[in-house]
Amino acid sequence: MLQREWDTVTIEERNDALIFNRTLWTIFVTEATAEYSELPLDLQNNIANLALFIFNRTLEMMGGEEPVALETMININKSVAAGLRGQTTNV
Repeated sequence: MLQREWDTVTIEERNDALIFNRTLWTIFVTEATAEYSELPLDLQNNIANLALFIFNRTLEMMGGEEPVALETMININKSVAAGLRGQTTNV
C-alpha cells in the first residue's frame, strides 16, 4: 500500500509505516538469533543479513529514496511470511 500511495501520504505516514516494518524485523531477528534459538546457525545468519538489509533500506527510504526501492523489501517480507506459513512464493 505504501508504495502505491507514496505520493499521497505525508512524510510522517511514510516514516511510520517504515518504522513499523523495521520494528517487526527487530523483533524477528532478535528472537531468531537469541541464545535460546533452536534455529540452525546458517538460518540465523541469513535472517540477520536480511534484517541488516531491511534496516539499511529503511534508512534509505526515510532519506528520500524513490518508492520503487520498496519493491525488494516488499518481496522479502512476502517471502518470509510465506515461508513461515509453509508456502512458496513466486517473487
